[in-house]
Amino acid sequence: MKGDQRAQSALTEGVRWASDLTRARQAGPSLSHKDWSQAGFSTAAVHAGTMDDEATGAVGTPIYQTSTFLLGDEQYRSVEEGYARDRFIYTRYGNPNQWALQTKLAALEGAESALVFSSGMAAITATVMALLDKGAHIVASNELYGGTYNLFNQEMPTMGISVSYVDPRDYEAIEAAIRPETQMMYFEALTNPLLKLVDVRRLADIAERKQVRLVIDGTFLPPVCCRMIEQGADIVIHSASKYLNGHSDLIAGAIMGSRKLVDMVWPRLLAFGGSLDPHACFMFERGLKTLAIRMAAHERSALSLASYLEKHPLVKRVYYPLLSTHPDHDLAQRVLRNGGGMIAFEISGGDTAALELLKHLKIPKQATSLGGVESLVSLPYNTSHAGYTSKQRLDMGINPGCVRLSVGIEDPEDLIADFDQALKAL
Repeated sequence: MKGDQRAQSALTEGVRWASDLTRARQAGPSLSHKDWSQAGFSTAAVHAGTMDDEATGAVGTPIYQTSTFLLGDEQYRSVEEGYARDRFIYTRYGNPNQWALQTKLAALEGAESALVFSSGMAAITATVMALLDKGAHIVASNELYGGTYNLFNQEMPTMGISVSYVDPRDYEAIEAAIRPETQMMYFEALTNPLLKLVDVRRLADIAERKQVRLVIDGTFLPPVCCRMIEQGADIVIHSASKYLNGHSDLIAGAIMGSRKLVDMVWPRLLAFGGSLDPHACFMFERGLKTLAIRMAAHERSALSLASYLEKHPLVKRVYYPLLSTHPDHDLAQRVLRNGGGMIAFEISGGDTAALELLKHLKIPKQATSLGGVESLVSLPYNTSHAGYTSKQRLDMGINPGCVRLSVGIEDPEDLIADFDQALKAL
């Protein structure tokens, strides 16, 4: 086909040739382009992306448990002309269950596009590697999740990529850390475990002025709490095993952002092999449908329990963003629609007393992770931040006796009674 004919054919069929400067990407890819942006959050959580199966009349997205799809002229053309992400070819490339889930995630975040991964670390690794060149520099929070810190501290130097770690609340220091070779700012919206709330708008202003990309890990604050894209983030990353899925029964990751940037990450997903299985996508999509009502229950119980703990004589301090005593309370009042379910507190007697407390609790389970319907309790020094030295933890403000609690959706009265008896046992 001649060039002019090929370009005209592509325009007619809705696909623009790569050399055409007017070429545009549709948001997606998606099984349906119905716009849920004006709907309420719970409505979008239930309906956005979910496929009504015409063959059977099923009102939920069926599980497409297949590794491959039939090929034809359109699929071959999509590979040749650079839009293979918009066609079904092979499940590592894309699958109807992935598309339905990604459409829902994008709608909830207010983003153009989304990708799902086999884990949160797969999402982080693919995104970072897609957006950085050899010799690049990252400015990152000095209070990162341990897995992210290990990636940055151990793997990035082998690729010629350097990282500077900065207090996530010190915006002057963050800007001063940016170098000519800096290509990314990487921060967590709510830090782990001390729940420092980051001002994403201020970070976005710095990123825009310095012409670097802003990547935000929003795991502790799913979009019902705060939409990071609206705050100015370029890419939002989630360990979807946590609040987004919400039932402690799968490992998954997700990113949301502009179609252009998400398309840049997609080839890394293919290269690193971190695709999410169709059945896991089905479970993830099902979990997302109740996100809004789950988060309301998390917040209600967390705020009640945090208020109780703050008054207990054995508790030195409590960290929860909706408490008036939290250092970022004013910012939380401005930007959060929901405070989430994470609490950290420091108990008298150090780590020994904290370990003893965990033994007496009956409702919260001693386990890593967070964001499930059941309450989970852990100590950062021997779980999430075990990879840091004692000095590094102290520099972050993680003192002996620090307890991290993911408050589930149990009745707050039951949680308070359980903590009351456990603290009395000390």
